[in-house]
Amino acid sequence: MTITSLVTGGAGFIGSHVAAELLRAGHRVVVLDDLSGGDTANVPDGAHFVAGSVCDAGLVDSLFAEWRFTYVFHLAAYAAEGLSHFIKRYNYTNNVIGSVNLINASVNAGTVRCFVFTSSIAVYGDAEPPMSEDLTPLPIDSYGIAKYAVEQELKVSHEIFDLPYIIFRPHNVYGERQNIGDRYRNVIGIFMNQILRGESCTIFGDGEQTRAFSYIDDVALPIARSVDNPRAYGQTFNIGGDTPYTVNELATTVAAAMDAPLRVDHLPARHEVVHAYSSHEKARDLLGVGAGSVPLTEGLARMAAWARKQGPQEPSVFDGIEVDKNMPPSWRAVSRIR
Repeated sequence: MTITSLVTGGAGFIGSHVAAELLRAGHRVVVLDDLSGGDTANVPDGAHFVAGSVCDAGLVDSLFAEWRFTYVFHLAAYAAEGLSHFIKRYNYTNNVIGSVNLINASVNAGTVRCFVFTSSIAVYGDAEPPMSEDLTPLPIDSYGIAKYAVEQELKVSHEIFDLPYIIFRPHNVYGERQNIGDRYRNVIGIFMNQILRGESCTIFGDGEQTRAFSYIDDVALPIARSVDNPRAYGQTFNIGGDTPYTVNELATTVAAAMDAPLRVDHLPARHEVVHAYSSHEKARDLLGVGAGSVPLTEGLARMAAWARKQGPQEPSVFDGIEVDKNMPPSWRAVSRIR
């Protein structure tokens, strides 16, 4: 029997890597992506690409009718935590309504064996780290609220409609094919692009915020393989790197990976979680994977070699800010209210 998997966001960063892993596992893969943050060049050879949005319920329903998906890997999202405060309507439309369209289609199709959802560490808010899955989520930004809402919807859909699911909460993923031109998210990509452009690395506040960083191979492979593990069904997993670094330490390490002198500009602090990293004991116990196996220095070296080949990118501008009040000045100068 042919296994057919839908990967939403499969032209993006994490999604394209998951799609490639599924192809290697023998799946027939359909990628759905609106290219708002991805690129067709990222879609792996052998995948069938469909340009479109998860927000288009008619398109989603037609794809499920045509392909009769066995598995759904939902990675499409606009994952800018800080910016989500200022684009609430866009955030909830794409990250909640789009997800609901997929859940509805999965239930109605009757062929989906598992719905794999990529949530985020953002659901924990400012809980004391290391954050574990038994904590009650209390997100402090609109992005985290959206992700947690979809998690809850999946649990209810399992109870009412018997839709199997697996939820992953990755954090600060980096690596090849990341959009380094996105000025609003992915600090490693931002730093590398700033260095390539001959600019200083910009840090909000004093730079003593701590994060753990997750190399893409340590995230994409467990997500792709999870559907083959019956113990994973109905579970939520933290996944990613285990060792926290300050943003100041990160800037130093990125500059070294790029073989460039370190230059830093500190900007006014923004509203964000100060310390965010998670434990991975559950993933180790049930999935056989623990914290990331690729050390930060090695992962950065791989990404730096790729980024140098790509060259500097023009930083993106989000054209659709809904609320300008209290927006970081460095974002306000380049973002436009629609």
